[in-house]
Amino acid sequence: MTTSPQSRPRLAEIFPYIALGSGIISLSLSAMFVRWADAPGPITGFYRIFFALLMLAPFFIVRLRKNRLPALKYLIFPILGGIASGLDLGLWSTALSYTTASNATLIGNTAPLWVALVGLIVFHERLKRDFWIGLILTMSGAILIMGTDFLLEPPFGVGDLMALGTSVFFAGYYLATERGRKFFDPLTYTWLMSFSAALTLLVINLVLKNPLTGYSTNTWIVFLSAAVISQIVGYISLAYALGHLPASVVSPTMLVQPVLTTILAIPLLREVPQLFQIIGGIITLSGIYLVNQAHTRATKNP
Repeated sequence: MTTSPQSRPRLAEIFPYIALGSGIISLSLSAMFVRWADAPGPITGFYRIFFALLMLAPFFIVRLRKNRLPALKYLIFPILGGIASGLDLGLWSTALSYTTASNATLIGNTAPLWVALVGLIVFHERLKRDFWIGLILTMSGAILIMGTDFLLEPPFGVGDLMALGTSVFFAGYYLATERGRKFFDPLTYTWLMSFSAALTLLVINLVLKNPLTGYSTNTWIVFLSAAVISQIVGYISLAYALGHLPASVVSPTMLVQPVLTTILAIPLLREVPQLFQIIGGIITLSGIYLVNQAHTRATKNP
């Protein structure tokens, strides 16, 4: 079966959306892999990235032979993006030991709030009223979830607070990737960023004295599955989408991830969200959406 010349442009236009959807689904399974692995969270994060690096290395080498790397000064983007990603993954996977997959993913996805604040403080973007409304809603929803968790289940509150910290690091990854993808193709950027993230996580595990070996066969299978699905498919798809779609499309669509994680956690982890989590989640997602919209307009009309 062949495609007509007229259909090729349409496929080229649709593919970034397919990549975005695949990335969201793949990343939505991340929490499941951390829970299924009988290992410390940062160890699961390290092997998820390490195995992905090994599997992508041949393709990365072939790509380098065809296309040289950009100027060395641009390597700062995947390096910083990788450090931020490693810190994000290490702290987020640890948070899953304390709180629910839904809470960790939802609160971790408040990153657009920090991205917009960086734009306001560093790049002097003009953010209008909807940003401040979104800010209030986002923080109100997060406080409702975290505050209730601290009152009912203090360990959950600690995990929620860790997840809030991961959102700051994820914002750093997003900012670096948004700029770095202008100079690198998706595979090259993802490999270099992952290499930096793997080194970051290795240091974290060595500092925490987490054992690197001695895990069961089932856990090694989980490590490999996380590498293929969450790291390779998830991050390459997201990097591709960020390079071909405007932020006004990517950012709001990413709000589907915590919703999908919550839905998947019901049958896969037997975690049924409580009423306050649902209400807080809706408030938080509404706030994130408004923040995204305000930030997108500000970058278009500086």
